[in-house]
Amino acid sequence: MAKLKVALYWAASCGGCEISILDIGAKILDFVAGAEIVFWPCAMDFKYHHVEAMPDGSIDLTLFNGAIRTSENEYMAKLFRRKSKVLVAYGSCAYEGGIPGLANVTDREGIFKRVYDTTPSTKNPKGIRPQTKTKVPEGELRLPEFYDTVKTLAQTVDVDYFVPGCPPTGERTWEVLEAILGNNLPEKGSVVGAGQKTVCDECPRTKNEKKIKAFVRPHLVIPDPDVCLLEQGIFCAGFATRDGCGAQCIQVNMPCRGCYGPPPKVIDQGAKIVSALGSIIDAEEPEEINRILDQIPNPIGYFYRFGLPYSILRRRVIK
Repeated sequence: MAKLKVALYWAASCGGCEISILDIGAKILDFVAGAEIVFWPCAMDFKYHHVEAMPDGSIDLTLFNGAIRTSENEYMAKLFRRKSKVLVAYGSCAYEGGIPGLANVTDREGIFKRVYDTTPSTKNPKGIRPQTKTKVPEGELRLPEFYDTVKTLAQTVDVDYFVPGCPPTGERTWEVLEAILGNNLPEKGSVVGAGQKTVCDECPRTKNEKKIKAFVRPHLVIPDPDVCLLEQGIFCAGFATRDGCGAQCIQVNMPCRGCYGPPPKVIDQGAKIVSALGSIIDAEEPEEINRILDQIPNPIGYFYRFGLPYSILRRRVIK
């Protein structure tokens, strides 16, 4: 029986998803027994022209991690879509835009101005910016175009399945690989490697009636390890996040960041958070409500940390 041909690609992301395949542990032996890796530049010496030379549809599975930030990311997304039978948006960045997607609160010029002009360590009196083409004595150097807007993989090409997580846990990754190896895949478009409830449902902490009078930063307090973090005034996104991670962050006294994306039937994770917080703030006067909410230092970073491009908002309006 021929082995399945598998590719892994890393677009705009930190690289954690790229190596999370190793989190399946000893099951990696079962994986390589049934699959041949035909592209994984993080681990082996592959070039783009190797993929370009492959027949269309010859790759059985591509795990594509990372958002679409540049023209190179877009080109590779379209290339792997053409070459792959099954294309998976693997991890938060490919699925929802992820941390890179927070750049949608500004645009390319705003980012370049900060990076190349105004950081304390930057000295750039000529205001030099990256160029897509630059002539040098040896020839012409090229860089990918840096887009104004970060997009999800599915906003760029047709995607077969979505695996949430920053990164996906080893157990959930193996579930996905096992389903593919066994030809036991769900309906196209499904979120796989995750649950059907929320992180709160798998959180072992005691939960009472939530009434919040103040928010505190996690590093400023030592939370009770047995009580719901949100009830202790520590912002935790578990109530608006799909389960499947095992509540791993919460079990080490860190609040849920929301990386597994919105639960089933929730369109906008940030809107869900705003709605829920509105029902548990223990105040009636607008001034007191605003005082409590002002203790959340960066609402868009907390509410849309992983999903701004995927949300209804998508990005700040560019004038």
